[in-house]
Amino acid sequence: MSRNTKIIALTGKGGVGKTSISAALVKLLVQAFPDKKILAIDADPAIGLATALGIEPELTLDNIRNEIVENVEGGKTQEAMELLSESRYKIAEAVVEKDGFAFLAIGRPESAGCYCRVNSYLKDVITMISGQFDYVVIDGEAGIEQINRRVMEKVTHLLLVSDTSKKGLEVIKTIENVAMDLVQYDKIGLIVNRVEESSMMERLDTKGLELLAAVPSDKTLAMYDFEGRSITELPDDSLVVVYIREAMQRFGIL
Repeated sequence: MSRNTKIIALTGKGGVGKTSISAALVKLLVQAFPDKKILAIDADPAIGLATALGIEPELTLDNIRNEIVENVEGGKTQEAMELLSESRYKIAEAVVEKDGFAFLAIGRPESAGCYCRVNSYLKDVITMISGQFDYVVIDGEAGIEQINRRVMEKVTHLLLVSDTSKKGLEVIKTIENVAMDLVQYDKIGLIVNRVEESSMMERLDTKGLELLAAVPSDKTLAMYDFEGRSITELPDDSLVVVYIREAMQRFGIL
């Protein structure tokens, strides 16, 4: 990484509000650092971050990968090699420019079959592109699969997101254990989301992780989700924005 890039990767159990928190973080970074280059990467196959940021991506990293793989499987080795060498330019085309930030969708998980050279090269290109930005926010796939596949191999800040459920907290503990071996990170922290009552936090087992924030359920956010509005348009005093701002100050991001 160049430029002392800060890469913040968010992961956790599905359905805990990770994508909304990722979008709120992008909003906060754009506001705080108008002169910095910010990249949002949607690493979830559902491409939920695109919706949360009001983006309709036309090209994903997986589209590019599949085009190369189809040529390999079809015996068109020359075409595949040409596509591989040009993939860095294609990935640049897949980056969507928005007001104050850029966006890239990874797309579906890797399909069956081993195309290690293709996958490894494309990850290297992603690393290269990330190095051109000051801040990178990665909305990761639910669970530990992307940690296992080393999609998030090098990050500066690993942000674990859970709700108050025992299952959610067990998942983030599993992710932490796996990440200790497979991910190079400088800092790790926990956000507990959708806290219905403050008394819950007194009985909550945070698994020894630094608790950055306990975010209350946010009716304004729920309405934005219902209406399909971009999270970047949330009021600055909405609960999720206020609490994520405080969390990122503790995390050394803001």
